[in-house]
Amino acid sequence: MGTQRRINLTEEGGVTVVRFVDKKIVDSGSIEALGEELNALVTVEKRNMILLNFDGVDFLSSAALNKLISLNTKVKGAAGRLKLCCLKAEIKEVFTITKLDRIFDIRKTEAEAIEAFKL
Repeated sequence: MGTQRRINLTEEGGVTVVRFVDKKIVDSGSIEALGEELNALVTVEKRNMILLNFDGVDFLSSAALNKLISLNTKVKGAAGRLKLCCLKAEIKEVFTITKLDRIFDIRKTEAEAIEAFKL
């Protein structure tokens, strides 16, 4: 697989943990690259247990939210599960206002989210 530019990956008990390189995910070029990298996890690498850790992310644009919705659809299509964790209050509020908190499984901590994959 190619070098990842927008995300860093680790494995934790069969779960792919994704951490974001950027503090602010707003630039359209970065968002496109991010979308491609996230989609490749599912379509190319066949990973279907994915945890997006937003620790260190201060801002997320609506275009970035669209990439997350698309990723969620791909993961579910691959009979997998996607969870989010460590969202700052401001970002969590965006998920609540847009009602995306009903679509995504959002957990407070990474440990809690990884544990939820076992259920």
